[in-house]
Amino acid sequence: MNRYDIAIVGSGPGGLEAAITAKIRNKDIILFGNKDLSLKITKAAEIKNYLGFPDITGENLAKAYNEHLQKMDININYSRINAVYAMGDYFALQSAEEMFEAKSVIISTGVVTGKTVPGENENLGRGVSYCATCDAALYKGKEAIVVGYSSKEEEEVIFLAEKAKKVTYLALYKNVTFLADNIEVIEGSLPREIIKNEDSLTLVTNKGSYTADGVFFLRDAISPEKLVPGLLIEEGHITVDRSMRTNIEGIFACGDITGKPYQYMKAAGEGNVAALSAVSYLAGRA
Repeated sequence: MNRYDIAIVGSGPGGLEAAITAKIRNKDIILFGNKDLSLKITKAAEIKNYLGFPDITGENLAKAYNEHLQKMDININYSRINAVYAMGDYFALQSAEEMFEAKSVIISTGVVTGKTVPGENENLGRGVSYCATCDAALYKGKEAIVVGYSSKEEEEVIFLAEKAKKVTYLALYKNVTFLADNIEVIEGSLPREIIKNEDSLTLVTNKGSYTADGVFFLRDAISPEKLVPGLLIEEGHITVDRSMRTNIEGIFACGDITGKPYQYMKAAGEGNVAALSAVSYLAGRA
């Protein structure tokens, strides 16, 4: 398995700038993100305070970002990272499809707006999970509930259904495609609470309750304290110093995830600093 110098999680301005700076410093990098880069950017009607691009639209700024990535020969890996684990002298990054390894990590996932439901945190690892593909083998012959927030999650639901006896899929979006005979699709049922039973979980929604052996939440982004165990968080943001270092040696953070102001220029500047700090960290290990 290839062990990268720097793994960058997030394809907003902070993550992209971190990738570009690290690539210029001749580091072997892997960048995780979305093909649309960042919805916060692409949906912006007009951006007035981005240096060198007066009155640019979010769509055109994203186009400029993509052109820069292409010139630097930087590709985006679309795997969603579900967890980052410190393994001593390297970090393991877990996705639904495979594991990745890196000597250092930069977190730039933006602000996670989706709130957890009561009972979710308390039962994490005890029936609640964020990766259906990762834990599918545990549900052979069992029943599972999956909460999906976009059509991107359907492939993961289908994989889980190949192992499980039954999957109840709560789709929080419209126009779900046909999935499989053992998948019951329920649209518009909003999660309210998780109740732990003796050997099962009950998910209470605004339209009823559903009971199964486990519950999966397939959100687009995972809150930082769940993404990286042991990471210091204050008021929902990763705590960093001026070098973008976190409390975990070898992990850095940049962009909106580090706190206000939520500005593109601020995020890009922090991405540059985070990459330079990661480069210095790697040099100190040599």
